[in-house]
Amino acid sequence: MENTLAYIKKVIPADALHIGLFDPATSMSRTIVRICPDHWPKVPLSFPIPEAAVPRVAEEWRTDFSFGILNDAREEDPCIQELIRIFWPEEVSVLRTRLIMESRMIGMLLLAAEGCNRYDESHAELMGMLNEPFSIALTNALQYEEIVRLKEMLEEDNRYLHKELRHISGDRIIGADFGLKEVMQMVRQVAPLESPVLLLGETGTGKELLANALHTASPRNAGPFVKVNCGGLPEGLIDSELFGHEKGAFTGALALKRGRFERADGGTLFLDEVAELPLSAQVRLLRVLQNREIERVGGTETIAVNVRIISATHRNLEQMVKEGSFREDLWFRLNVFPIMIPPLRQRSQDIPALLEYLVARKCKEMKITRKVHIPAGTMEFLREHSWPGNIRELQNLVERGLIQSQAKGFHSGLLVLDMPRIPALTQTEKHLNTSDESFLSFDDAAGSHIRRALEKTHGKIMGEDGAAALLGLHPSTLRGKMRKLGISKKENP
Repeated sequence: MENTLAYIKKVIPADALHIGLFDPATSMSRTIVRICPDHWPKVPLSFPIPEAAVPRVAEEWRTDFSFGILNDAREEDPCIQELIRIFWPEEVSVLRTRLIMESRMIGMLLLAAEGCNRYDESHAELMGMLNEPFSIALTNALQYEEIVRLKEMLEEDNRYLHKELRHISGDRIIGADFGLKEVMQMVRQVAPLESPVLLLGETGTGKELLANALHTASPRNAGPFVKVNCGGLPEGLIDSELFGHEKGAFTGALALKRGRFERADGGTLFLDEVAELPLSAQVRLLRVLQNREIERVGGTETIAVNVRIISATHRNLEQMVKEGSFREDLWFRLNVFPIMIPPLRQRSQDIPALLEYLVARKCKEMKITRKVHIPAGTMEFLREHSWPGNIRELQNLVERGLIQSQAKGFHSGLLVLDMPRIPALTQTEKHLNTSDESFLSFDDAAGSHIRRALEKTHGKIMGEDGAAALLGLHPSTLRGKMRKLGISKKENP
């Protein structure tokens, strides 16, 4: 364009060349090309037209004219003078023409020369010869820009999907035929339908995995599965993350961004920890669920979305509705088909399969090639734990155990899983869980726990498979407690 301006300058007075767009819907001006002397005003790439000048600019944008000549800005209305000062120096002549492609207005070409009264109709007629080549050039530039935008969107979606695939790759539902049998029956019932599903259960029970299973078993399985951790969204960015934003919608919005609803179009949107959304965001979410339409932040276009909603929470939504911290109408919208996922302590029969699966997966992640041996008594020990962190706690326990096992430096081909000592569910705890009115004394509870450990180890106190190791005590400390409580090894031959 610099070379083009130099060529035009030989025939028509021209110190500057400007190609721009105007969006009547937002009253925004956008600069495509601008070449001018260094001391002329610097024009932003995108900026709002002064409010008083909008009607005149919008009228010119719609009006069919071949060219326009402005030889003295001082003769224009004050509102137009304000606009001219944004683009040009105080004394300037401007020649402008519409750029049209296939009978459609695509932009405006402006030539400017320093000083007043520099242009006449002969210059305008010559400028008319530039309309077709500049229109083709602008159309190509806009099409290329659109290709780049779509390419960036595709790359962004690919990065997102690869991240999600890495997260869920290889995961399978353990206990589908045992502890989760009833849950999986409900999944099979509702998966083929379009009904919203609400997954309820404690943290770490596998709600995301079940949401993915619902999507995989549904007719939407060829579409995207997009998840949103509602509890991890800053309040000021919730709308942008869910619904997207237009370029320039706010500080830092350097490009158009599609929200999670748009990404999930034709597929499933998983709203994890939905109870953490603030009330203001709940209102906007409800409106989208009702109308199946969104508007990007900073945009005016209504975009239809076709998504299935699966939501999840570990909180009591019904109680939150009563307290006023969760909207009742949104709860009714989400709670069409609730599925309660039992905690790990209520499906102890699944622990052996879970342990085997987690050990295999963690060994692969940690590049452990030796065979892992699970010591005797470990399974019963795990079954009796209360698992407040559920499967996530078991997963962390396995990883910690493998790290500690490797640190001990086994040189044989066998790696013995060194499970960290977590408090097992003792007879005392079982007693307290079933009765709130009577308690064992501390000495009785401790004595019962030590006797059970001795029974498991057949009276052995020392060594890795001894009662002291099982209880996480030094052997001499255990013997001292046994003497104090009057416990003899002979009680547990």
